[in-house]
Amino acid sequence: MADATERLVNLALYLASTPAPVTALECRMAGLGYPERQDDAAFLRMFERDKDALRAAGLVIEVVTSEEAEAYRVDAAATFARPVDLEPGDLAALRAVASAFADDPGFPFRDDLALALGKLGSAGHAGPLATSELSAIEPDVQGPLARTIAEAVQTHKSLTFGYTNAHGEEKLHAVDPYGVFFREGVWYLTGRDRDADAVRTYAITRMRDLEVNASRPHTPDFERPGDFDVRAQERLPFQYGGRAVSAQVRFEPDVAWRAERLTRGQGTLETLGDGSVLWTVEAANLTALASWIVGEGPALHAVGPPELLEALVSGLKRVVAAHG
Repeated sequence: MADATERLVNLALYLASTPAPVTALECRMAGLGYPERQDDAAFLRMFERDKDALRAAGLVIEVVTSEEAEAYRVDAAATFARPVDLEPGDLAALRAVASAFADDPGFPFRDDLALALGKLGSAGHAGPLATSELSAIEPDVQGPLARTIAEAVQTHKSLTFGYTNAHGEEKLHAVDPYGVFFREGVWYLTGRDRDADAVRTYAITRMRDLEVNASRPHTPDFERPGDFDVRAQERLPFQYGGRAVSAQVRFEPDVAWRAERLTRGQGTLETLGDGSVLWTVEAANLTALASWIVGEGPALHAVGPPELLEALVSGLKRVVAAHG
């Protein structure tokens, strides 16, 4: 039996290519991936879910009703579906990029991407053309979780999960997922925490026992705000956590040119008289900020608050004790 993604692609292609509307029974017999020994009621439930998924993806399915049965096909005019005609150079570039992610266990949609690559055909392709720079931490764990969350984002289904914050405190969260994004080896979920009634961001690496609300599977649990933009939730690693404090980091004149790129639009930059740059930024985890300063150094210096300097000195002492 084909997996759900392959079955959906097969059904979409079948409904889009048929010259006349086809019935559910014809779809079942067309070898699209429906289980052979499935009973009629279970098949019809699966078929209805598949049609709903295709509609959610933007396909308009025309329904023709007769005395015998309903029949279906994709309404190409209403869907604005057009053939995709790629030039050889475009196809090669697409395959080069897609192949890297399809082979990366940290990418949550690798199976879908591999299937899409197969639909493009294999002419002119011999082996991997690129490598991925995704570099996810625990890719075999993060990838499947990120995929599950992304599907919940698409279907507007709520999530529950246990979460351990930066202070080691564990708590159960109920969240309406608005989006997912990737930053420096970690996938993040951002959405409305129902208890706090506020938008929060969670590192997938800190989650456990993730569950998607299984009740009312065809009914959305929430509506995402129309002005929500997941890109506005992307922060630097040390900005995720509890109460944030204002911190300052100084870039020496020789590396001042790096400040704008490294700070990624977070906080404010001030050029000082000696050519150095003072960065003021909100930090929720000073230990993580101290680690970030060491990792991006040399020539970056912690200025304040005193707790940041203490975290930096303490961390360096631990490194010396371990390796000295």
